[in-house]
Amino acid sequence: MKNKCFAVSEAVGCFVIYAAATLLHFVFSLFGPGALTILFGAVNESIWEHVKVFSAAYAGYALLQLLWIKTEFRRYVAAKCAGLYALMGGIIALHCGYTALTGKAVGWIDVAGSAVIVALAQLLSYKLVVSRLPLRDYFAPAVFLLMLYYLMFFSFTIYPPKLELFRDPVSGVFGYPENAVEKHWP
Repeated sequence: MKNKCFAVSEAVGCFVIYAAATLLHFVFSLFGPGALTILFGAVNESIWEHVKVFSAAYAGYALLQLLWIKTEFRRYVAAKCAGLYALMGGIIALHCGYTALTGKAVGWIDVAGSAVIVALAQLLSYKLVVSRLPLRDYFAPAVFLLMLYYLMFFSFTIYPPKLELFRDPVSGVFGYPENAVEKHWP
């Protein structure tokens, strides 16, 4: 793997991830309820649903990138896992941090902040892949954390904890209404 090629693909990824997350944000409202739109689209305006679309875009780009970037698989998986969790934690920390200070959500801060956090997650994974750290040793914990991520990803929209992170600030609903899931799930 050439570091310059990988660096360029990580930089391009910032734009691709942000664009894909923006599209995923609207997929549910554009196409209506269905298994895929519920799982991958934002079903409401909660912080979790925003984290979900950004993390889905990040994970999707990481899988595509793996197809064309020649790098050590175990190292890449560990680095991208760290980037994924940094992305999720960063979006949550940004929103909760500034809303605790201001007392209200501000759209442009979420939009601009998410772009910065995507770039930082990409930078983190790049720095980890090209570092001399023994990331291969962290492959098994990374796989466990990815399985935990997918468990959260696929369950918290349908069965969200009753925490503010999962509450839609517009409707007050947590996740996707249960009676509607039964109507649209295959």
